[in-house]
Amino acid sequence: MSDFILPDIGEGIVECELVKWLVSEGDIIEEDQPVAEVMTDKALVEIPAPYKGRVTRLYHKEGDIAKVHAPLFELVDESETAEQSPAQESRSPEPEEQPVAKAQAGKNTGDDATEDFILPDIGEGIVECEVVEWRVAEGDEIEEDQPVVDVMTDKAMVEITAPKAGRVTKLYHQQQEMARVHSPLFAFIPRDRDEPAEAKAETKAAPEPTPTTSKPVATGNRQRTPASPAVRRLVREHNLELAEIAGSGKDGRVLKADVLAHLDKPSTPAQSQEQAGESQPASRQPKHEQEVRIEPIKGMKAAMARSMVTSATTIPHFIYSEDIDVTDLLKLREQLKPEAEASGSRLTLMPFFMKAMALAVQEFPVLNSRINDDGTEIHYLPNCNIGMAVDGKAGLMVPNVKSVENLTLLGIADEVARLTESARSGRVSQEDLKGGTITISNIGALGGTYASPIINAPEVAIVALGRTQKLPRFDANGQVVERAIMTVSWAGDHRIIDGGTIARFCNRWKGYLESPQSMLLHLG
Repeated sequence: MSDFILPDIGEGIVECELVKWLVSEGDIIEEDQPVAEVMTDKALVEIPAPYKGRVTRLYHKEGDIAKVHAPLFELVDESETAEQSPAQESRSPEPEEQPVAKAQAGKNTGDDATEDFILPDIGEGIVECEVVEWRVAEGDEIEEDQPVVDVMTDKAMVEITAPKAGRVTKLYHQQQEMARVHSPLFAFIPRDRDEPAEAKAETKAAPEPTPTTSKPVATGNRQRTPASPAVRRLVREHNLELAEIAGSGKDGRVLKADVLAHLDKPSTPAQSQEQAGESQPASRQPKHEQEVRIEPIKGMKAAMARSMVTSATTIPHFIYSEDIDVTDLLKLREQLKPEAEASGSRLTLMPFFMKAMALAVQEFPVLNSRINDDGTEIHYLPNCNIGMAVDGKAGLMVPNVKSVENLTLLGIADEVARLTESARSGRVSQEDLKGGTITISNIGALGGTYASPIINAPEVAIVALGRTQKLPRFDANGQVVERAIMTVSWAGDHRIIDGGTIARFCNRWKGYLESPQSMLLHLG
C-alpha cells in the first residue's frame, strides 16, 4: 500500500484543482488507466495510475485544491490484494474502527508513519532514469527541499529534493540502478507526524538515546565531502573512500588532481603485502586471461544512439562544404572584447555565427522549418532557436539559444556561456533542450576540419564548424597574403532542401561572416 504523490505537472505549478475523479474507492485499476482530471492555471491534465491495484482512499473531493508533491490517492498493489483472505476482503472496518486498525497495522509493521516518495514525471516522455548519486543515507534527517539524490535521464541530470522534513528509512535503489517514474524512490518518516506512544515510552525509558534520536537536525545528515559527480565516479572506479582524500578546493572540495595525487601515494607495508597476495593487475596478466570490459549504453548515450539511428535512416542527408575567410571577423571580435568584458560578457565567435545565421534564415526560411510526421507539410517556424552541441560530463547535449533574431550579440554571448556551463556540468533544464530549430556543432574546437554531421531531428539542417587555419590566399592585387580560413560542413534534409538552396543560404551566411559590418544594416 502506498500513496500516489501528485507529480510535477508543469513548470512553476505548485497546486491544481481536482476537477473530476474517474475512479471510486474500492475500484480495481490498471496501469496507466486515467484516475483523475486536474486543472492547472494552464491546462486540464489527466493523471494515470502508476501500476495495477485497488484504490483504497481518495484524499480530495472534486473541487478541492491538491498540492504538488502531496498524496492524491492511496493504492494497494494488486498482488497484495490477491494475498488477502476472502474473509478479510468481505469485512470492511466501520468508520470508528479505522483508526484502531491502522494503529495496529503500524504496531505490527512499523510502516504507519512511513511515506514513499514516488519518483515524479521529470521530463516529457521519460519513463525511467539512472540513480547517479545518493546525497543521503538510510537513517539521515532531511529538511524540506534538501537535495536527496541525483538522477540521470536520457536528456539531463536532475536533482531530486525532499518534499518535506523527516527521516529517511529506506533507499529503494542502489547507485547506477534504473528507477522508474511513478514508482517509489525512497521512504521517509515526516517529522510532523507524532511517534507511536509505545515508541515515546521506550525512548524515555532508554538509558541513553539511540544514534538516530540523538542526532541534531543540523548534523543529522552525515558529513558530505564536496566533489563533482565526475570526481565521485573516479573515486568509485578506484575503490577509494572520498572522506579519506584531502581536498584542495574551496571548503575542502576534492578535485580530480587530489584523487590522482592520492593514488600516487606509496602504499603502507600492510597494503603492499595485501596487494602482493592478490592477483596481478589486468595489465600484467597474460593476454589470454584479460577480460572484456562491458559498459551498458544508457542515459544520454542511449538517447543519442536512438536519435542518431532514426535520423540517419529516415532523413536523406545532403552534404555541402565551404571555406569561410574569418580574418576580419577575428579582428572585430578583438576590438569588441574589452567592452564586452567590461559588461561582464565573454565574447567568442559563436554569437557572431548565430546572429549571422538568424539573419540568413530570414531570407531562406526553409532552413528553419520542420516536416510533419507523414511528410506532407512544411512547418515554417516563427523563431530561430539555434542549438549548439556541447560535449559535457553526462554526454552530448544540444541546448539552444531561444529567439536569436531578437537578441543582441551580448545577449547571445551570455546565453551561450550559461548553456555551455550547464551542459558541461550535466544540469541543463528541459526547457533549454526543447524547441531547437537549427544546430551548430563546433568540431573545430577539437581539431577537425570537414565532417558529415547528422541532422538533429526534427530539425532539417545542421552545420559543423571546422578549425580555423592560417592559409595563403591571393588578394585583389594578385599578391599572396595570410588569411584565417575556417571550414564548414552543412547537412540538409534533401526532402525539402536542394543543393541550390543550401548553397545560396550558405553564401548569405558566409557573406555576413566575411564582412561582419554588413550585419549592421539588418539589425533591429
